[in-house]
Amino acid sequence: MTVAERESFLAAVHVGVLAIDEPARGPHALPVWYLYEDGEVLIGIEGSSRKAALLRAAGRASLTVQTETAPYQYVSVEGSVVLEAATHDELALATRYLGVELGPWYVEHNPRTADSLTVRVRPEHWRTFDFAKLF
Repeated sequence: MTVAERESFLAAVHVGVLAIDEPARGPHALPVWYLYEDGEVLIGIEGSSRKAALLRAAGRASLTVQTETAPYQYVSVEGSVVLEAATHDELALATRYLGVELGPWYVEHNPRTADSLTVRVRPEHWRTFDFAKLF
């Protein structure tokens, strides 16, 4: 994919799979909602979660985003992470994945806590592929 294609792909709604090194085990990989803003991937998590502990220890993560139907496309980004008090737009995130009716409901019923964080994945390496370009 070109940079423009990659940016457009990440702007579309896809569930990502966040992978974090977990010593003495395989990578801790789980589905996440994300926002892509100003060249960074933003993910909301709780500071007391296993994800947060692993991210603090590793300082790095990978996120893979893919289509679910052919012709398949994917974007994978790997880079350093910064954990900060939650600053991402929770309503924009919930509305992105649940729509204009359920997004506000989700935010109201799942409020941020004092422990809520924003994870910023700062891209260093990209892998992309668009199988439609093979045909």
